Amino acid sequence: MFTGYYKKPELETFDAKGWFDSGDLAYMDDEGYIRISGRVKDVLIRGGENVPVVEIENLLYKHPAVAGVAIVGMPDARLGERGCAFIVTQPDKSFDLAAMQTYLAECKMTKQFWPERVEIVAELPRTASGKIQKFKLKDIAKTFAVGG
Repeated sequence: MFTGYYKKPELETFDAKGWFDSGDLAYMDDEGYIRISGRVKDVLIRGGENVPVVEIENLLYKHPAVAGVAIVGMPDARLGERGCAFIVTQPDKSFDLAAMQTYLAECKMTKQFWPERVEIVAELPRTASGKIQKFKLKDIAKTFAVGG
C-alpha cells in the first residue's frame, strides 16, 4: 500500500502523531476485537444530497436487534440513488423497514437520510481482514432499482 507514497514527500502520508489515515472506519466490539466497519468517504447521493452512510450505520449498530449493517445505494431513475440497508439481526430478533423507521425517528435522524429498503441477510460479505465488501452488496442492490 505504501509504494504509492515512496519518494513522494509532497504527499501527506502521516498525521502529526505519526498515524497513517487509511480512510477506514473501525470499532472495538464487546470482546475487544477491532472490526472494520466502513470508509470515511462512504456516502450515497440521493437527489443531489450527500447521505452520510456511516452515521446511519453507526446508529443502526446501536439497535438491540442489529448485529451487523451495511448501507449502499440502489439505483433510482429520479433521485440517482436510494438507500438499501443490509442487516444481520441478533439471534432470535427481528428487524424490518418499519422498525428501522421508528428507531431512526426516535434518534432524530433526518428523514431524507433514511434508507428506503431493508434486506435481512445471514451475513455481510467480508474480506479476509474483516472489511465489508460493499461492492458485492451494491451488485445485489442494483436488482432493486427503482424506475428506469
